Amino acid sequence: MAEFTMELNDDQKQVRDWIHGFAAEVIRPAAAEWDEREETPWPVIQEAAKVGIYSLDFYAQQFFDPTGLGIPMAMEELFWGDAGIALSIVGTGLAAIGVVANGTEEQIGTWIPQMYGTPDDVKVAAFCSSEPDAGSDVGAMRTRAVYDQAKDEWVLNGTKTWATNGGIANVHIVVAVVDPELGTKGHASFIVPPNTPGLSQGQKFKKHGIRASHTAEVVLEDVRVPGSCLLGGKEKLDERLARAHERARAGGAGERVKNAAMATFEASRPAVGAMAVGTARAAYEVALDYAKTRTQFGRPIIDNQGVAFQLADMRTSIDAARLLVWRASWMAVAGKPFTSAEGSMSKLFASEVAKKVTAQAVQILGGNGFTREYPVERMHRDSAIYTIFEGTSEIQRLVIARTISQMPIR
Repeated sequence: MAEFTMELNDDQKQVRDWIHGFAAEVIRPAAAEWDEREETPWPVIQEAAKVGIYSLDFYAQQFFDPTGLGIPMAMEELFWGDAGIALSIVGTGLAAIGVVANGTEEQIGTWIPQMYGTPDDVKVAAFCSSEPDAGSDVGAMRTRAVYDQAKDEWVLNGTKTWATNGGIANVHIVVAVVDPELGTKGHASFIVPPNTPGLSQGQKFKKHGIRASHTAEVVLEDVRVPGSCLLGGKEKLDERLARAHERARAGGAGERVKNAAMATFEASRPAVGAMAVGTARAAYEVALDYAKTRTQFGRPIIDNQGVAFQLADMRTSIDAARLLVWRASWMAVAGKPFTSAEGSMSKLFASEVAKKVTAQAVQILGGNGFTREYPVERMHRDSAIYTIFEGTSEIQRLVIARTISQMPIR
């Protein structure tokens, strides 16, 4: 287990500077164009693949960093470049986490490479959990998976929504209900291979922010996948369902079982916090530079306490958010349980900081901040997503409150 440190080692600094350089030289110059186009920035993803950032090996190296800081460090730098393009680059990672968290070694080795493709033929993947009537309330999920024993196939029917890369993905990971009686404990995750009949893209959403990231509905109509596409395998699923039924008969006592979607989100929450830190830091830096060069009444506006104090608060909150993210990331890799919901804390605080800091940046730039001539307008729009996706701020507070109180707060 690595000791906790707030000092990056030489290798980490080298990787950080490399990613920062890519974000500054490739992502930022393309940010405004792809935000306006509201299209997946395939050329930028391909460039990321060519240099090794968009690859299984890169994310594996960061994921297995013994300090736990590899992933949050990488996320902060990429999202410092631009949130929409960065999400297009890292969006596949959520599906990959779903496979790693719930799949077998064979499934991991078979499907994750197909999620990324090659530098000459890049692919993306999608994690499909939310539904029109089941966002934060995963218990309301209606997508069903029924096992056809004669053919050893699972048949999926339903509609998913808010899916990053939904419909354009090479591989889709779909969370579905296999045992309605068990509520969220009756969920399982399935791999839908490329070109599987019955899977189609529904509505593509035109969004307030992160517009370079493709978000759409995914429609499943009698989608048949082999039994081997059930993440974790049927034997493991049957054992888990049997235990859940036994606990239900015993009045709910016994070990806690996470459902497939929550296992994925718990693993990714500190990473989302790091994304928010990157966007907040980017807006803060623009505002700081502007305040030092913009003159009013014969002096730089940073000479005014009203501006200087805002910048001081912005920097303080960004650093505090990063520390919460780093703590949760280190705890996860060190195997320390989130006894106070530290993962949710990091995501909650960093998300709220990003919204506040980007709004302050717009205010400091005044009328210029309200135009698309300056990037803080886009950063402010992008920041809104952090308090919504992968668990809203309200849900994070609920998770934290339940964890620290051990009470069924609603």
